[in-house]
Amino acid sequence: MATTSDLKTGIIIKFNGDLHSIMTVEHRTPGNLRAFYQVKMRNLKNGKTIENRFRSGEEIEIERLELKEYQFLYKDDTNYYFMDNDTYEQTHLSVTFVGEQGDFMKPGQNVQITFHDSKPIAVDMPPHVELLITSAPPGIKGNTATGATKQAILETGAVVNVPLFVNEGDIIKVDIRSHEYIERVKS
Repeated sequence: MATTSDLKTGIIIKFNGDLHSIMTVEHRTPGNLRAFYQVKMRNLKNGKTIENRFRSGEEIEIERLELKEYQFLYKDDTNYYFMDNDTYEQTHLSVTFVGEQGDFMKPGQNVQITFHDSKPIAVDMPPHVELLITSAPPGIKGNTATGATKQAILETGAVVNVPLFVNEGDIIKVDIRSHEYIERVKS
């Protein structure tokens, strides 16, 4: 077992039955009181951030996570299917597990899947992806200086707002966290 002196930013600990990622650690020694560690951590299951005070020397449970590179193959009504880049074994994850970022996954794209005790706990995509616009209404000439936007359908089926000068057939860069257009990619 590890102790609080082993706490460092970025490690994963088991706290109250859930996995937490350590964001900040501060060792405090107030005057004539006992020293303690003030820790800010994020719950990996629900994403909530909490703070906790650990006594100096208190035992903690450090967890090991395994990160593996997978290639996205295809999606059906209930699952996303991935292939391990090293062993070529296939695995599937539910649509609800992958979440909204699945709207921006295209076949052949690499993602990182995080495992704990051989069970997947997270799917991580790059924050920006480049996708082809398959459908977008044409912009009206002279209306491009207003900063107005229109909706465009991407090759994955996702819908994003884009500036009026972007057309069908263009490749754009999209921020998958905010679902926003970033820029048009030059071919």
